[in-house]
Amino acid sequence: MTIVGIRCDAGARTGVGHLVRCVALAEELVARGVVVVFLSDLGGVAWAESQLTQRGLPWRPPPADPAALVATADELELDALVVDSYTLPPEHSAAVRATGRPVLAIVDGDFRGQTADIYVDQNLDSAIDVPGALGLAGLDYALFRSSVRSLRPAAPPVHTDARTPKVVAFFGGTDAYRAAPEIAVRLAQTGARFDATIIGADESLRDELHAVVPAEGQRFDIIAPTDDLPKLLAEADLAVSASGTSTWELLCLGLPAALVWVVDNQILGYDRTIARGYGAGLGRLGHLGVDAVDTLERLLTDAAARTELAQRAWSAVDGRGVERVADALLAKAASPR
Repeated sequence: MTIVGIRCDAGARTGVGHLVRCVALAEELVARGVVVVFLSDLGGVAWAESQLTQRGLPWRPPPADPAALVATADELELDALVVDSYTLPPEHSAAVRATGRPVLAIVDGDFRGQTADIYVDQNLDSAIDVPGALGLAGLDYALFRSSVRSLRPAAPPVHTDARTPKVVAFFGGTDAYRAAPEIAVRLAQTGARFDATIIGADESLRDELHAVVPAEGQRFDIIAPTDDLPKLLAEADLAVSASGTSTWELLCLGLPAALVWVVDNQILGYDRTIARGYGAGLGRLGHLGVDAVDTLERLLTDAAARTELAQRAWSAVDGRGVERVADALLAKAASPR
């Protein structure tokens, strides 16, 4: 029996992107008979905790230092460790590798000092060249949860003007930078008709969203974070979100997307996605103006434009990245250094 530990965190400021893609990998590993244990600080975010508990994935608080991580690896009899963190000191993964256990590091361009036997960078046009390590780079290795993969259409959707466009706006499990109210305002300013579901990550955000007044022909449905988000997206005509891990899920679903960037580490992915025509760019959150409103209006009123985006998005991924990453990890675990 193979046992894999996953070291990742989530939180109100950290967000849930690291956890979501690790859950995707965990699902695939468990389906293959692997035992997976999360070593995670989930920041008290109930939605994050539910992603593990509802899947029966055990988790415990993260070890405080490299020695404690090695002790935990020994206690759990780990065969391999997955690391996905912007803040974990690199000494932690180095200590585990020193025991002979393989380490897989999920990164976003910058390795942040992590050393590993396998690096995974699922970002568009990424590249990895580390002597002695296996690099899995690009959208072929994008990690999608089963709830997303199961909803991937057999062909790219074709949009029509036959119904009021359905919009879903979401900004991670915490919306730490309070994007949802600003996007709701910009949607209302388009004057175009729509039926929008907007995720309010907490009660104060939902209060702000309820205060946004829709124009005639517009409707807002303000809801709390939900595990039904993939289903809502699969039924939508347009998504509005922040550039990041969730962007690749939108591509998998063939869903036209209008994207913003919020923090600096999203800029590169945002620019590449827009340049390839896989999404429509609204700009930087907090600085959205008339151009963003015009872009949203075009997407809401031009079914052909949405169809073109959908075709490009759907063709960018095949949804099987998690299988490829699991193959590589288990092969390495079976023949450690």
